[in-house]
Amino acid sequence: MNSPSPASPPNQWPPRRPSSKRSKLRNGSVIIPSTGERSHRSFTLRPSSLLFSQTDDPDRPAAIPCLSRQSMVDRTCAVGNSVRNAGRRVVRWLDSPVGHGVLKCTLAYTVGSLATFCAPISDFLGRPDGKHVVATLTVYFHPARSVGSMIEAVLIAIVAVVYAELVSILSMCTSVLFGDGLGMVGLAHALVLAVFIGGGFGFMGWVKQKMGNPLVDVGSTLASLAIIGVVTKDTAVLTSVFSNQKIVQILKMLIMGVSITTAVNLLVWRVSAVAALRQSMVRASTSLGDMLALITRGFLSGSEEDSLSPEFAAASSAYSSVYPLMTKNLREAKFERYFKGYHKVYQLDRAVVRSMETLAQSIGGLRSAANSQFALLKEPMAPLSHMMSPSSINSPSYFSLPLHKTLSNTLRSGKDRFLVLSSIDEASDESNDEERSRGKDRRRSDATATSMQPFRHPSEIFELFITLLGPSMKSLAYTLSEVLREPTFGAAPGYEITINDHFRQSLSDALAMFNDARAHALQELYKTLELDRTRAESVQADLEEVAAACGHFSFSLQTIGEEMQKYLDVLDDLKFVSEHRTRGWHWLRWWRTTDHHGRRAVALPYDNEESAPLIRPIKKTAMPRGIADTMVKRRDMYSWEAASETSSKLVATISQRLLGLLRKLSRDDIRFGLKVGVGAALWAMLAFIPQTRDLYRHWRGEWGLLSFMIVCSMTVGAANTTGWARFMGTLVGIAAAGLNWNVSQQSAVALVPLGSLVAFWSFYVIIARGRAPLGRITLLAYNVSTLYAYSISQQVDDDDDDEGGVNPIIREILLHRFAAVTAGILWGLVVCRLIWPISARKKFKQGLSMLYLQMGLIWKRGPLATLLRSDCTRSYLRSGEQAALQKYAARLDALRRSAASEFELRGPFPTEPSGRLMACTNRLLDAFYAMSLVTQRKGNLTEGARALLLYTADERALLCDRICHVFQVLASSLMLEYPLTDALPSVTRMRDRLLGKIFQFRKEHQPTAGVGGDDAAVAAGASYFALGTLAHVNVEEADYALLYAYALVTGQVAEELKVVSKEIEALFGVLDEESLLLQ
Repeated sequence: MNSPSPASPPNQWPPRRPSSKRSKLRNGSVIIPSTGERSHRSFTLRPSSLLFSQTDDPDRPAAIPCLSRQSMVDRTCAVGNSVRNAGRRVVRWLDSPVGHGVLKCTLAYTVGSLATFCAPISDFLGRPDGKHVVATLTVYFHPARSVGSMIEAVLIAIVAVVYAELVSILSMCTSVLFGDGLGMVGLAHALVLAVFIGGGFGFMGWVKQKMGNPLVDVGSTLASLAIIGVVTKDTAVLTSVFSNQKIVQILKMLIMGVSITTAVNLLVWRVSAVAALRQSMVRASTSLGDMLALITRGFLSGSEEDSLSPEFAAASSAYSSVYPLMTKNLREAKFERYFKGYHKVYQLDRAVVRSMETLAQSIGGLRSAANSQFALLKEPMAPLSHMMSPSSINSPSYFSLPLHKTLSNTLRSGKDRFLVLSSIDEASDESNDEERSRGKDRRRSDATATSMQPFRHPSEIFELFITLLGPSMKSLAYTLSEVLREPTFGAAPGYEITINDHFRQSLSDALAMFNDARAHALQELYKTLELDRTRAESVQADLEEVAAACGHFSFSLQTIGEEMQKYLDVLDDLKFVSEHRTRGWHWLRWWRTTDHHGRRAVALPYDNEESAPLIRPIKKTAMPRGIADTMVKRRDMYSWEAASETSSKLVATISQRLLGLLRKLSRDDIRFGLKVGVGAALWAMLAFIPQTRDLYRHWRGEWGLLSFMIVCSMTVGAANTTGWARFMGTLVGIAAAGLNWNVSQQSAVALVPLGSLVAFWSFYVIIARGRAPLGRITLLAYNVSTLYAYSISQQVDDDDDDEGGVNPIIREILLHRFAAVTAGILWGLVVCRLIWPISARKKFKQGLSMLYLQMGLIWKRGPLATLLRSDCTRSYLRSGEQAALQKYAARLDALRRSAASEFELRGPFPTEPSGRLMACTNRLLDAFYAMSLVTQRKGNLTEGARALLLYTADERALLCDRICHVFQVLASSLMLEYPLTDALPSVTRMRDRLLGKIFQFRKEHQPTAGVGGDDAAVAAGASYFALGTLAHVNVEEADYALLYAYALVTGQVAEELKVVSKEIEALFGVLDEESLLLQ
């Protein structure tokens, strides 16, 4: 054991701050979450092994060069081992959930194809052709989904079938009424085209955009397929004859296809959405625990390496990928719960997901707080050994300097970068007894604190803070991370809630220990700052800003602990309701919002009924609409309001109402529905015009119309992506169809297994590779070629002589399908591009501009001003706003990915710069939430803190206005795509003024110990004159923490705004005083 240094007595308190050498962090008391035991054992904050463990594949052969084999026998054995190992890997993959899904889909497709190949089933469907639709339905409504998703798919399919049958029957009745009854065939065809093709298809397009649900898109394809088969392909509507033969056949095929898919889904390897939700919750919780541990470890070590490590990137990526999956599983679990009568359990499932969202936001705020420490430690810091006399401090000439000198300026002036916070290792087990004895010695009386030497450097504050609070902080982070990593649910298939009974008490004990240690650490930290009042105000501000960073992180960690308690409360409620659940289908009475006792059915945590109506929720599937309606309305009205009173009020009223109607019609969903209807009517018109009718039938124009409906997407980029996938899928499908047809020699016995192989590959592309458009279109092209060719060879009722009749000419069939599908793709791209194009680029640009404007307006409220006005009862960030902003940013990121597929003559979309802009935006949102955490920690304001807020009110208001101004400038530049000027308003300068005002407040409240007699009276009079009624307020060092934490977060916002401005300058350029704009 090393003897204590003579300069540092063993009982000295506060302890001697660690030197620049690597220091050891003592092990404090830690609460073991699973047992509730308080232990002093050594532990580390490391990520879990669940996300990063790489298990070696036992069947993977070692890489041995072929030349090392000495005989043919060895080479043969090696090849045999490789084949066996590959076979084992294939078998394991087939036994995985993804493999089960591919096999289920292949089975459903094979059974569906029997409607064409099996004579009894084919006869049941009737004489008309088109029986391949049954197999096509098993592709679009495939069974590789959960039970909840299958319930939703069946409901959508029922609605689609009813809608298709209704449109088909009404179109046929209209044709018979006007064509046969009144003899106006042309009018009958025009009405069918305008109302049932244009209106019917346009309505489906509007529903697709409004709902934003992939299953709704599939349902619209199903309805389009049925309507096209009756209205444009069948001759009954064209000849004004009522015939229900095709209508009945399509109804039978739709019911059969959906029934096959549902049966396979429920009977073969059934997948529960509730179980999938449980799995995704466990993965999300584990990734959150890993991020929490790594962020805290980085703060304790004073290094950004942990936040930039591959482990943290993997944990963050894991949560980013599992969160959309969790929300998807939650939606699908809703259908299962409601169908089984357990809707109250679903309400609590949703509450758990909301709680995890809140935890993720809090961890984002914790990372923002840690980044403030890293930013301070990155700056070069000046030594603080140069102290100033009280006379120089009180001199007017000195005071003028700190008004424009902040921490960042002070840090830049120094050249000694070696005095940064040294990384802190964790103590070994052998040092536990020694450290515990030292911990007792550290809690000496406050009187001994005066013997300590003053701080020489701001980085020493971090080391002292971590020496005081590091063990408790590490212990709390360990407890929190272990609670998150502990599996909350049991094993499959039940996934029963197995929350440990010790968690709640362990977390309460850990929080109590941390709160006591935090209060003691901050108290001692600020007492140490008071030891030397002879520092310059700017130097004292540097120290206190560093201290505020420490307090900010500790408060953020405390917030996570409190949110964790709420998370455990919701889990307990879910466990109780799950164990005592009763069935009930009261939700079917949708017209009643309360039960028979007049109460709400379920009262949820995280639902604030008073503040919820203040925030308009953003749907998860909604697309950002761009410019806000209020801004558009004002832009439409200002000219009339500015006009002279002599203008006709009648003309103004009529103009405004007409413009309002046009604005409603110009909404994206309305425009999309209109252009889909117009495009479909123009294409289907070829089937009704006598001169083009034969051309339409010969080249199978109905498949082109279906391709048009599939390709039409909301944005140009999405249409391009779908169109290209459909084109490639058509090529693959017709190639497979030609090969199988020639190999099988038109034998159904051979075509069934060959078709299953094509289906297996296609579903592998859909499910395993995630390229649904390509896989679906491949099978659709195969169906309309191979299955159609076999169908017409069985002497069905169809005008198919141009394709060989009972002796199909496969080459003609493939050519007609390829030409029809390609023409439909091109027509869809033309309509999406030329008729009211909705550009993802434009939507992204407008949406990001609106987001920046909204963020500027939110900050303009004043985080501390709101706190002061409401007496600590309200936060500047209202309930639901943080979640709404993050969801809006997620929608913008989806638009950014879609915009990458849009081609313009001015060049490709800047994907990488836009990605960096979104990364900056997400960091800004984290800073916003971190600021809300700062204000939430203030249960009440002390007299000194309130006086300081009042004294700096003007500077804070100017700073908020400046930040709002910069947000507006950046939003305007993005919206207009104009370059920025090189005179962008500076946020840092306004922040300097705020810190200067804080310095002035501190100067006026410093003790005048060195001044006596008349000088003291004069100083007191000057102080009272400067501060008015605030002069006699008792101000402590801790009262400055709130302002400096506010300055820290503001500094982060300012730095991110600088990064955003640099990205915009790189995109659009910079205007200087030499720019010539007038031409």
